[in-house]
Amino acid sequence: MRDHFEVRNGDAAGRIGRLSVPRAGVTVETPALMPVVNPNIRTISPSRIESAFGAEILITNSYIVHSTDDLRERALETGLHDLLGFDGAIVTDSGSFQLAEYGDIDVTTREILEFQREIGADVGTPVDVPTPPDVSRERAERELATTERALSDAESVDTGEMLVNAPVQGSTYPDLRETAGRSAYATDLDVFPVGAVVPLMNSYRYAEMIDVVAGSKRGLGRDAPVHLFGAGHPMMFALAVAAGCDLFDSAAYAIYARDDRYLTVRGTEHLEDLEYLPCSCAVCTKHSPDDLRERPDEERERRLAEHNLHVSFAEIRRVKQAIRSGNLLELVESRARSHPAMLDGYRALLDHAEQLEREDPASKGSFFYLSGESAQRPEVHRHHERVTRLDPDGTVLLTEGGIPSGDTYDAAWRVVPPFGPFPRALSETYPLTGEVPARTDRHAQEAAASGVARVVEANPETSFVLAHDDWPASALSRVPNRVETELVHDGR
Repeated sequence: MRDHFEVRNGDAAGRIGRLSVPRAGVTVETPALMPVVNPNIRTISPSRIESAFGAEILITNSYIVHSTDDLRERALETGLHDLLGFDGAIVTDSGSFQLAEYGDIDVTTREILEFQREIGADVGTPVDVPTPPDVSRERAERELATTERALSDAESVDTGEMLVNAPVQGSTYPDLRETAGRSAYATDLDVFPVGAVVPLMNSYRYAEMIDVVAGSKRGLGRDAPVHLFGAGHPMMFALAVAAGCDLFDSAAYAIYARDDRYLTVRGTEHLEDLEYLPCSCAVCTKHSPDDLRERPDEERERRLAEHNLHVSFAEIRRVKQAIRSGNLLELVESRARSHPAMLDGYRALLDHAEQLEREDPASKGSFFYLSGESAQRPEVHRHHERVTRLDPDGTVLLTEGGIPSGDTYDAAWRVVPPFGPFPRALSETYPLTGEVPARTDRHAQEAAASGVARVVEANPETSFVLAHDDWPASALSRVPNRVETELVHDGR
């Protein structure tokens, strides 16, 4: 067990946790946003990021510090916290990004970890190989082996109280990601970044990003804090948290501001296209688009970066509250409607519903059926599995209507799409208390039919009659042939 990470609340695979960072003497609540600070370019000072935005943790690049004479001397003399002016936890990257971009760096894992410790980093990173998407399997396997050697080298370095990242690579091969996750988890390292996903996010390939995360999570234990490297857009925080990610590093707040881009939870706007600022942060309540456009370049960039941070931290808080309230997937669903690629990501997440169900709490505050995707949620899968444990006898009516007046049946169970059948005594238990629209769609009816099939198959000696409210053929085809069916108005 990794005693530096404690899970306090959960919803789907998302969780609110406490990451203890002993060298910094702080405990970071997750999900957490780690603003990226370039030690050479500080659009917003780290001290302001801490005081004005409540950042508990940030990330910077130790390779840049190591490679810049003035920065290296100052960091070795006064320490990284004094150099940056930040009291919280500081994570340092190793130069792997430069390795991926330029093909070579002049530092080893041992050298960079020792340097990170010397300058006072709180969480260090070895030199892994960020294998990009879509490469050959042979290359992915070869570079994964190099990363695993780096993790082994990292274990042999005396890092003192500094936590150490164990990056999970494997390109776009979920099975390699699972293998990498299992190998990383077997080390004595501390935090587990899922690497090389920026190209997927930049190309709006959110479904593949989710498959990569799901594969990595299958190899990692539940006590493993997971960092999604380069995931800085607030639009996708809820989705990534629901998949099981705990830490996010964002350079987007500054990079986008440089290009006059304005972040929202529904996407990105260009300042030149805005007539109104659709936000109530400290920047947007004091300025109009025209006002910002008229500001000097440096000031405009800083104010846009501050807005981008405000909206990013607000979304992290919104995600945390959704976890506490038990409605994280409702938030994910609302975010998924902001972009077709996000909807693909949500659908990919639900393809892993059985994996999510293993971490999803058995009882929560609410279940809102909002679309056909809701029929694939882990709560539905769990109900279908649990109802098979019941053993009704005789002849059972499964009905979307009321209780029949006659004595024809030995029992009458309710049927509520998407959950399917259940004894009426369970009507007030979660998730059967969920809110379902009166105009039920095909997806909910098909899921309910699958629930009927599970119950029927689990009770071969019992006779069943299904009274449905005009289900389509796609749903009725899932009902076993031995079940007698009729329309609900004939069975009331």
